[in-house]
Amino acid sequence: MDSPLMATASAPDLFVCRTGERRPDEATLRDRALEIHHRLCPVYGCPIPYFHSLDPVSELVSSLLSHRTRNAESGRAFKALRARYPDWAALIAAPVAEVEATIAGVTWPELKAPRIQAILRSVRERSGGLDLGFLAGLSVAEARAWLEAIPGVGPKTSAAVLSFSLLRMPALPVDSHHHRVAQRTGLIGAKVDVGPSHPVLRAQLPDDWSAQALYDNHEILMLHGQQVCHHRAPACGTCVLLDLCPTGQMREAETPRTARS
Repeated sequence: MDSPLMATASAPDLFVCRTGERRPDEATLRDRALEIHHRLCPVYGCPIPYFHSLDPVSELVSSLLSHRTRNAESGRAFKALRARYPDWAALIAAPVAEVEATIAGVTWPELKAPRIQAILRSVRERSGGLDLGFLAGLSVAEARAWLEAIPGVGPKTSAAVLSFSLLRMPALPVDSHHHRVAQRTGLIGAKVDVGPSHPVLRAQLPDDWSAQALYDNHEILMLHGQQVCHHRAPACGTCVLLDLCPTGQMREAETPRTARS
């Protein structure tokens, strides 16, 4: 049986703004988002095991460390914090310079150290402790709003806390790799930043998807961005999404002309 987009993948309304053609309607985008998910899942092996089993406060710290930082470096910094401080209350009480030195391997440790301390203080002041387990009793929208009311916590961090932690709530995080694949395949416009892309990309997926399904969606688009749809020199010719991707089709069309020049 043909997938929803197989018969329409080359239709003009599938091309995004950068080609000069009109944006597809919402129904077409939802179909495309599902088709992308269905094609990438066999490639990357859904369901994908969760990479963390952290309580939500620990996941919050981990997510804040990971901003613009390679996973290996943020992971080392997180382990260094856990080794140095017996609990997160001790980290709050520590001299900021000491925290900065402990996380020195991440990007912008001089900014992240005081920010993490301030965010943890805010969690403690607003909840009465350093336990975010109560978020499980809220809807995803309510839980994200609670987190994003804290200065320094944005859509990516709130979604990561709910999705990646032991809360295992159905929220969709979007990182830079996920965002790049979504832009190139036309799911979002070329001017939509990572933060604003969260509600747009979530709305394209079924409302009743489980936490695991949404986690899989994030992971497979992220992995595709890391392994195929690179920031520079994406491997468009071997991409399983090429017939759905206006950017890849343009690059492939331009390659012969470039090679001849």
